[in-house]
Amino acid sequence: MTAPSTFTFFFTEASPFSQWYPCRFEVDGHVFNCAEQYMMHGKAKLFGDASSAEKILAATHPRQHKALGRSVTPFDDKIWKREREAIVMAGSRAKFTQNEDLRATLLATAGTTLVEASPYDRIWGIGLGANDPRAQDPAKWRGQNLLGQILTRLRDELLAA
Repeated sequence: MTAPSTFTFFFTEASPFSQWYPCRFEVDGHVFNCAEQYMMHGKAKLFGDASSAEKILAATHPRQHKALGRSVTPFDDKIWKREREAIVMAGSRAKFTQNEDLRATLLATAGTTLVEASPYDRIWGIGLGANDPRAQDPAKWRGQNLLGQILTRLRDELLAA
């Protein structure tokens, strides 16, 4: 596979592609205010931590969601690594299909690879900022870009439907 020539970089909650971007969507009777809340709620449910799941639903800011998600117990990293992408894909699908403006924004990235250009995140992002010259070469990325991969797959699925 050749490296794509064009990327759609995003970072910070100001971007509609960010997990922290404020938006409303519903899944299984629960209302979420951002994809981060959905992800952390999903993490709590995965591990059977009903108390954390309820606290995550009640929390209003992604920083709180993330902190509560870190306190989920019991936690098994092997299980989380196996399930996390499916959880984030489900939340992203709900976010981008229930909000027509967000769907249009995602579909407008056709032909590019979405890239979370977070210099701090080496799992969901690339571990580099968008202005770092290495960000133009996936072989030089310091992170996995899991969120970017999920959003790129989701966009391609929506375009094909």
